Formats: sequence, C-alpha cells, structure tokens
Amino acid sequence: MNREEELSQLGAGKTEYKYEYSPELLEVFENAHQENDYWVTLNADEFTSLCPITNQPDFGTLIINYIPDVKMVESKSLKLYLFSFINNGEFHEDVVNKIGKDLVALMQPKYLEIVGLFYPRGNISIHPRYFYSNSNEKYKKIHEHRFLNANINPQRVG
Repeated sequence: MNREEELSQLGAGKTEYKYEYSPELLEVFENAHQENDYWVTLNADEFTSLCPITNQPDFGTLIINYIPDVKMVESKSLKLYLFSFINNGEFHEDVVNKIGKDLVALMQPKYLEIVGLFYPRGNISIHPRYFYSNSNEKYKKIHEHRFLNANINPQRVG
C-alpha cells in the first residue's frame, strides 16, 4: 500500500469536519528516516475548545513537538482531529493530556511533548504541558530534562 492509499483525509476532495471529539480522524504514515533522530514541530495557532462549566469558547495555540519512530502523524488528519474539539467541553489541562495520549497511542513516538498556550480568561492564561518518552534511556533523559526545565523561562516555548 502506498502513502496515497493509506491516507484517506489527504486529497480526499471535499473535507468533512466533525464537531464532536473524533480521535478516529488521526492517520499515520511511515517515517522514511527511521535511522535518524529529528524533531517535528506542529503548531496549531487557532485551537478552540469549550469551557466545560460556562460553555464559552477557549482559544489558544498548541505546540506539538515529537521525535518520530516508525509512524508519523499526517498533518491534515491532525488538523481535522484538533478541529473536532471545537464543541468539546474540557479544561485546558484535560485537552492537552487527551491529545498527548491519543498521539502516543497512534504513533508510539520516541518522544512527544505538547504545550497548550491558552489565551487569558479573567486575566489568567493557562499553559499546560504533556510529556512522554519511550523506554529508551536516551529519550527518558530528554523527557526529564525538558520536564524539569519547562518553566524556567515560561515565555520561551520549544
């Protein structure tokens, strides 16, 4: 099966948007450079979900950093998946953890982190982070270092 056959969302003609949380939208493709360690950074600058209490929209940026292993997330499927949170009522911390767990289950990356930069409501912005590393000692060290240093300079992300 080639990449075009395994990726149903990419180039599928008219795009269908889901308005409820839909992890089944996520698709992967094979990493062509599995012998290399490299970072992939995906920014979702217009992420929207709902406050579970007030039902008002929450806006923010999601930054997804990962070191792929065998599988990589296809970006259009990720866009559609993230859009599916638009009517999903969850706290910011829950959203970031849910997305992290879904991406780990999907790709089994060597390392993954997600930063949620949610815009202020009531003069408070919330920036939850999710970290994951596989069982390899090298990636556990990256996880530990980035986790322990995540808030040394909270304005700098990456």
